[in-house]
Amino acid sequence: MTSMIRVAGEQWAWVYSTNFAGCIALNSELIMKKLSKVQEKQQALVLAVADKLEAQAREEIPGMLQCWFDMEFHLFPSSLLLCFQFENEQTLEAAKPDLLKWQKRLSAAMVKKGVILKDMRKHLVFTMNGPED
Repeated sequence: MTSMIRVAGEQWAWVYSTNFAGCIALNSELIMKKLSKVQEKQQALVLAVADKLEAQAREEIPGMLQCWFDMEFHLFPSSLLLCFQFENEQTLEAAKPDLLKWQKRLSAAMVKKGVILKDMRKHLVFTMNGPED
């Protein structure tokens, strides 16, 4: 996942991966920032929940390609967004009636991990866009 922000005319690029929280590009210099222990735990928690939901969704929802997520560690859990990617518009439209059911499953899975999502409807969407779109 990559998020771009501008701060005082400088561009910052955040890239989330398994080992690093981000690459910060400031005036063509690259600074690697290692994940803190808390961020590693947050990432492991979200990955576990996303993997579980993805496995369930692939079995139950025809046309579901993958589950991917985006989050900002300093705003966790309010910034968490899980996306179920679909192969075409027809499969996406056919799955939309079940969106609330999957939002409830995400919320329940996060509660089991000790994380409360205040508004479950903001944290899971159905889309045709991929993580790079």
